[in-house]
Amino acid sequence: MAFTWLKGHGTENDFVLLPDHDGTVHGDLDPAFVAALCHRRRGIGADGVLRVVRSAAIGVESAGEWFMDYRNADGSISEMCGNGIRVFALHLVQEGLVDPATPFVVGTRDGDKAISLDGDQISVDMGVPEVRGVSKVTADGNTWEAQDVRTGNPHAVAFVDRLDDAGTLLTPPEHDESVYPEGVNIEFVVREGEHHVAMRVHERGSGETRSCGTGACAVAVATAVADQAVRPTTYRVDVPGGTVHVSWDADDHITLTGPAEIVARGTMDWTA
Repeated sequence: MAFTWLKGHGTENDFVLLPDHDGTVHGDLDPAFVAALCHRRRGIGADGVLRVVRSAAIGVESAGEWFMDYRNADGSISEMCGNGIRVFALHLVQEGLVDPATPFVVGTRDGDKAISLDGDQISVDMGVPEVRGVSKVTADGNTWEAQDVRTGNPHAVAFVDRLDDAGTLLTPPEHDESVYPEGVNIEFVVREGEHHVAMRVHERGSGETRSCGTGACAVAVATAVADQAVRPTTYRVDVPGGTVHVSWDADDHITLTGPAEIVARGTMDWTA
């Protein structure tokens, strides 16, 4: 099978994009194929795969023409990816598939997302977060309380003294499986100043990544809750791969703003 691919990243959270506009190239997108593409020694290498497909082609009801079919690096399905959708949006703009002068909508498994561009910054309305209870997470022999925040994906946000306290994150931190039966992204957070935090993240299905968009949103929400911040409010979130900004508006929606870049493209002949 021959196909076109692109490589992009949002604050160094990197993805393989697979243009498949009518849904006939990659079928159901086999998990083993996704995992092989994402392998950093045997494949192209990425934190996940973004299939670019028309909503109607795969029977998705959406106000947007385009659907982001996102898969984690191990091939598993994920509801949403905040960095990935910015890369996805930039691809649509660069290929002339949407008009960057006006906001446009991209469909996801977490619903439709409105996107707008301002120079090199891409903003995504991530919807309304869900703040739940508190559980425990453990990494490198340390245990912390973690705020449960749902921002399209499930997150456990733990405030720590130092980011290094989480250890290497080469293995998944322990979490309460009764709270997160389908797995969880776990963020470790330190305060850097007023409305300014830094984080590391271990993503389910991908391991530690250089950035996580839905995670940055969850971190901003958890910090705002802890601060009893009055909305609208905005937090700067530093990730190992850069910086994003998250606004929590008076209408309860959160908006993620940050850069994206397409860095390579090519064609591949794939033999299963």
